[in-house]
Amino acid sequence: MTTPILALNDAALTLAGNAGPVTILRGITLKVQRGETLGLVGPSGSGKSSLLMIMGGLERATSGSVQALGHDLTGMDEDQLARFRRDHMGVVFQSFHLIPTMTALENVALPLELGGVQDAFARAQAELETVGLGTRMAHYPSQLSGGEQQRVALARAAAPRPAILLADEPTGNLDGKNGEAIMDLLFGLRDKHDATLIMVTHAPELAARCSRIIRLKDGMIDTDAQEIGAQEIGTPKVSAKAGAA
Repeated sequence: MTTPILALNDAALTLAGNAGPVTILRGITLKVQRGETLGLVGPSGSGKSSLLMIMGGLERATSGSVQALGHDLTGMDEDQLARFRRDHMGVVFQSFHLIPTMTALENVALPLELGGVQDAFARAQAELETVGLGTRMAHYPSQLSGGEQQRVALARAAAPRPAILLADEPTGNLDGKNGEAIMDLLFGLRDKHDATLIMVTHAPELAARCSRIIRLKDGMIDTDAQEIGAQEIGTPKVSAKAGAA
């Protein structure tokens, strides 16, 4: 049997709250195969983003286990997790998380330099050209539109050629036109680098492009199905905010 690229066994997450412990995830057992495109959907507060975070070691499961590429993330310390993400994962956030004092090119090159890549700036330039920002590489995030900033974030996530791409509401801060462009770029980068793509989304049309859909409810897997159509997903699309391509 093929070893899954990600495997969660009874993974749970409980966080401290003002009124006491709050259970976010309740015993998630899940296997993701190499090359899958997996959409995580469900109502707000169902645990989608938290599940993505423990998959990437950005949040530590309070019980159970999380394995990625055969490595036990729950047994790693923070430095080990950071190095593992650097070498094997690309993460795209809704709010971009670019470094404001660095140009687009420097933002993309930074994780490559930290990883010891010799041609960091040449590779960063190539990735920015792939996402259509060949003429905007010297611009700072404040000089870029929302759509352009998300393109930089996509290039930064893809530049290390990760085995796993994680995306948390990648189109949530963009209008419909720019959201569609980012959607195409995200799947294009996934295909280019032969990565496994896992994303959280409220957009039915984006989730419908995934080969598999996991619906969460109250911190548990409600449904797990292959090739669900957009009309069957039934989650409302996040309202458009801003951003131009």
